[in-house]
Amino acid sequence: MQETSLPKSYDPTGVEQRWYQTWEEQGCFKPSGLSAANAYCIMIPPPNVTGSLHMGHAFQDTIMDALIRYNRMQGHNTLWQCGTDHAGIATQMVVERQLEAEGKSRHDLGRDAFIERVWEWKASSGNTITKQLRRMGASCDWSRERFTMDDGLSEAVKEVFVRLYEEDLIYRGKRLVNWDPVLHTAVSDLEVISEEEQGHMWHMRYPMVEGDGFLVVATTRPETMLGDSAVAVHPEDARYQHLIGKQVVLPLTGRTIPVIGDDYVDPEFGSGCVKITPAHDFNDYEVGKRHNLPQMSIFTVDACINEDAPARYRGMDRYEARKRIVEDLQEAGLLEKIVDHKLMVPRGDRTKAVIEPLLTDQWFVTTAPLAAEAIKVVEEGRIKFVPENWSKTYFEWMRNIQDWCISRQIWWGHRIPAWYGPDGQVFVCRTQEEASQKASQHYGKPVALTQDNDVLDTWFSSALWTFSTLGWPEKSQELASFHPTNVLVTGFDIIFFWVARMIMMGLKFTDEVPFHTVYVHGLVRDGEGHKMSKSKGNVLDPLDLIDGISLEDLVAKRTRDMMQPHLAKKIEKQTRKEFPDGIAAAGTDALRFTLASLATQGRDIKFDLGRMEGYRNFCNKLWNASRFVLMNAEGQDCGLERVDLPLSVTDQWIVSKFQRTARDVTQDIENYRFSDAANTLYQFLWGSYCDWYLEMVKTTLYDENAAEAAKAAVRHTMVGVLEASLRLLHPLMPFITEELWQKLAPLAGKPAGSIMLAPWPEADEGRILDQIESEIDWVQRFTSTIRGIRSEMDIPPSKKIQVLVRGDDSAVARLRRHVSTVTALAKLEGWAVLQDEAPQGCATGVLEDMQLYIPMKGLIDVAAESARLQKSLDKLDADWQQVTRKLSNENFIAKANPEVVAKERDKANELMEKKRAVQEALTRIQAMA
Repeated sequence: MQETSLPKSYDPTGVEQRWYQTWEEQGCFKPSGLSAANAYCIMIPPPNVTGSLHMGHAFQDTIMDALIRYNRMQGHNTLWQCGTDHAGIATQMVVERQLEAEGKSRHDLGRDAFIERVWEWKASSGNTITKQLRRMGASCDWSRERFTMDDGLSEAVKEVFVRLYEEDLIYRGKRLVNWDPVLHTAVSDLEVISEEEQGHMWHMRYPMVEGDGFLVVATTRPETMLGDSAVAVHPEDARYQHLIGKQVVLPLTGRTIPVIGDDYVDPEFGSGCVKITPAHDFNDYEVGKRHNLPQMSIFTVDACINEDAPARYRGMDRYEARKRIVEDLQEAGLLEKIVDHKLMVPRGDRTKAVIEPLLTDQWFVTTAPLAAEAIKVVEEGRIKFVPENWSKTYFEWMRNIQDWCISRQIWWGHRIPAWYGPDGQVFVCRTQEEASQKASQHYGKPVALTQDNDVLDTWFSSALWTFSTLGWPEKSQELASFHPTNVLVTGFDIIFFWVARMIMMGLKFTDEVPFHTVYVHGLVRDGEGHKMSKSKGNVLDPLDLIDGISLEDLVAKRTRDMMQPHLAKKIEKQTRKEFPDGIAAAGTDALRFTLASLATQGRDIKFDLGRMEGYRNFCNKLWNASRFVLMNAEGQDCGLERVDLPLSVTDQWIVSKFQRTARDVTQDIENYRFSDAANTLYQFLWGSYCDWYLEMVKTTLYDENAAEAAKAAVRHTMVGVLEASLRLLHPLMPFITEELWQKLAPLAGKPAGSIMLAPWPEADEGRILDQIESEIDWVQRFTSTIRGIRSEMDIPPSKKIQVLVRGDDSAVARLRRHVSTVTALAKLEGWAVLQDEAPQGCATGVLEDMQLYIPMKGLIDVAAESARLQKSLDKLDADWQQVTRKLSNENFIAKANPEVVAKERDKANELMEKKRAVQEALTRIQAMA
């Protein structure tokens, strides 16, 4: 062997930064042209411009990049379109916090100056996540990066709004929306987090107008009673049928409201009577529409009581009003009882304020006709969901779709292209000049116009992402080449908010589906299966996994970021226990490979730090194997000029295994089985190639008497298989494969360039040799059996051994064929066929066609080994007794977390298995005494 230019150890940091810069500078991420014939395109789900990389991004970007790199190597004209979302509410909040620190508000600046301030922030701080995506190895075409507030995308947004309005598919109306009383805007369902909280149920008496009776209604929000329009009962409820159409007195208000019958009421719940407040509850709103009930809103935009409520409550915060109302009901004898009650409380995901259903004037998209076409294309298979079961979720939502509220009462975003005349007449146009012309025609003279103050929901512009980023409404060459796109990779949580809306808008404005496949991935959870959140202090930052982080820095980071400071001590303790040494740097490739190995279709994944450490070792294994190959091949005859290389059975075996691996990995990626692809590659490279093949060929490489042609065949095979394997591995581990391939490619006769532009290995089915694989598999089992006996009997690896074998003629003949290989691998001194009974004191092993006997005399000190095993057995037994005592303690079982109990049971089973194995070894040793 000779020295090689490859360093002794792998340093991912230097390699990753150097190669990514090289790829980007050389334009490797750009499409090969504008041909539509073999185009392949993925649109990145645009991350918020305010955001930073989290594990969800790392997971889905690994999947997307693997698909892009794979298709690029397949020779497709490949585009990964990147960009960021302006994230209306989130971005406005960031800049408003900056102003607050300066003692200012956006109103102090005014709208135009505030928008300018946001653009300044975006220019200086808004590209954090794109830098982080580069660290993940994302091979996006950054030269085409888009932003949802770019001029071109903004023009597309206005065009879509105007066209939908002109077709009566956009309208303005007063509807119930999710209202954030801190942000003073409507928010989407996705921005509302509902969690169970402890509250109360107030049972109130509503007196009948006629007679002395009353109806008891129960509510979790007594303050909303001021806006009640009716009391509802089930029309078939015998207790109340006779009261339908009667009137009750609404307490504290002096108003009377009707008793109505509606199927919405559950007669079994509570008293069977429900207060109906159409302006402050989504279900009540629908009941109110069915019965033409008045919609009385009693809240301001701050969630305070407004002027339509009784004077004594006006101006009060909703919770202050609640307290006063309950006191007044008690005093009036109209409070039946108060009971504890757990309920789901909706809070804004950014402000944490309780969301208030509020009746406001908003802009809406009529979605039913758009949804009908979007349902049809999935039914017809023009769009497929992977896994397929997500299509059921899609259909369920689309078939019950509600009109889409697209207006937001903030300043940062696409301003609604609508202008109002002096009498409120609306003019929806692409430009203000066009609106002024229409207004002059309408009024017969020029008039002053006021533009609508609202901006569009961020999801509106995101819904156009697949075609607006490619130049629509212009008929660009990019649009012709790359639309429809191929696959959308996304989480299940935005199927409704983004995926469905992209399908509706894509069909409407391009007459094409926006993509052919929707790959739906699960959530990345922590090692215990819990959702990662700052409040739980269990968030893992992908960059910390790549670069490493000390324990102290990790503790500081988790306790700083968490939402509940009073839990800081608990989080610190938990972190110190989980990561006593901090997190060691693993590099990007190890993280990506871990995520890919866990990417089973549609399921949430438990991120396993131990597995990532194992894949960091995999990188080191690959590095060391490459050094070995280079040391034995650089400057040597690698068979490139030879016509007929005499491939040994071992060479044919590894080539066959590689062809099988190439076939399986290709099929796995094509079918989005990323975990299978990763595991297949790992088993082949670590197991078949490194642990077996490279060990087997040493007998030829190091044999001075071996023919040069045989050595050339070995070099040719080990270089060729490793070079091609690196290409197979590249989509999942881009950096280390590029570094190693640059060294190996010349030895395999490959042209210069980047591995990412090299061709994908195509499996040659004719070179998959089942008989050869069966032959070498037997050699592996024979060797493993000998190694197992060595391990069990604690025979030093350096000590050579004799083996006696008993088997039929074919088994013995097979051993003779491979005797040089097994002698080297199993470190045999010699072997013989056993004709008579095996001598006493032999360790035994069994293959399916052969028995193995290893005479132990002189190999080990029987007495010393017996004492060692007995000591080990005693220790295992003591540990097992301790665990079983704990599990037999009823208090422990009752009070401990179920996960803790499960771990203890697993520990007991593991200890029992170890005891059994040691006892068997001890019995064998004692039989030799």
